[in-house]
Amino acid sequence: MKKLTYQLINLSTLLLFTFLIGCAAKSEFIKGGEIKRTISTEAVGEDYITAIGIGAADPAIENKTQKMATSRNAAIVQAQYEMLTVIKGVKLEGGITVEKAMETDSFLSSKVDAEIKGAEIIKTEWTADDGCLVTLRLPKNRLKAMGLKMIK
Repeated sequence: MKKLTYQLINLSTLLLFTFLIGCAAKSEFIKGGEIKRTISTEAVGEDYITAIGIGAADPAIENKTQKMATSRNAAIVQAQYEMLTVIKGVKLEGGITVEKAMETDSFLSSKVDAEIKGAEIIKTEWTADDGCLVTLRLPKNRLKAMGLKMIK
């Protein structure tokens, strides 16, 4: 029994330490518990497409965990929408956009949707009022693997 207690204490200490190190990282978009007034991001980089989403929970929810989970889910959905908007505007060889290609190819449309849903969550930040800001990243090579021939 003592051995189990020591293992639980060691595990909880490790989790707390990991949490504190994660919280010590400098926030890009949140300062003093508030979202910064100016957020600069490069949506289309050399290797990745990046999008951020901001979500808020229903103020009627009293449970802090539920508020945080709800705002995170809202932020993820918003970031996915932003990412879809960016991807639709990407120009392809032949002078058309991804949006035009998706209009004529429902299979491509479903593949793009699946890739966006599988985008990597690279950062989750909460505000003092339990709002959430999520940063998503999608490697361009995953879009290229679908056969999209993007112009820079």
